[in-house]
Amino acid sequence: MKSLKDVEPETMVVAKEITGGLDVKEHLEELGVKEGVQLNVVATEPVHVHWGPISLAVGDQEIVIARGWADKIYLEKEGSMLPLLRQEEGDKGTVISIEGGKDFEGFLSEYGIMEGSELTFLQHIPDRTMVFTVEGTVMRMGEGQASKVFVTRDGKSIQINYLKEGEKAAVEKIVGGIHIKEKFEQLGLKEGAEITLLRKETPAPTPKRGTYILAKVGEQLITIGHGLAEKVLVD
Repeated sequence: MKSLKDVEPETMVVAKEITGGLDVKEHLEELGVKEGVQLNVVATEPVHVHWGPISLAVGDQEIVIARGWADKIYLEKEGSMLPLLRQEEGDKGTVISIEGGKDFEGFLSEYGIMEGSELTFLQHIPDRTMVFTVEGTVMRMGEGQASKVFVTRDGKSIQINYLKEGEKAAVEKIVGGIHIKEKFEQLGLKEGAEITLLRKETPAPTPKRGTYILAKVGEQLITIGHGLAEKVLVD
């Protein structure tokens, strides 16, 4: 066996083993990659200059979604079908396909994203570390992970990404699979809990090097970063 990062383009392989912790397996599973899945490696490409979660406008609402989720949303733009992940600031398009199954479509509907939705790509945002207190316990999470938590503030439902430093809110819902909800609940983050944003920590800028793997799982085109690709052993 060898790691996915070492597979030549235009090669079909089968994922035999995924190393790393539960977070790694959960993230890859969101992309449709798990043990036994067949992958068609399309290309190895340089890492995009932008990295991290994505800010979108859906109608008059601004939202944040994790990069892994954006990889499963396809838009029609000027007669072409392109993944949301390939869009740039200011690009607009209509959702024509969502890859990832009914559960995933249900998750996205919580954000107002479904087939036929008009989306505007606002920007890649820095994957800052958000530091909260939840019922007196300090919790840290990235912007992508935070985008799955909705709270009620001043009677309105928002993602915790939009809380300001010092603001308090009540957790309304957590969007995602059972593993995500269980993980948050173990940390005390559950419906009704009070959460306060203490601060956002921006990491020092570092040059992005390396490559990512462009592959197909069935007919779904996905991207896997170099670090994650190392953890997928294939044959």
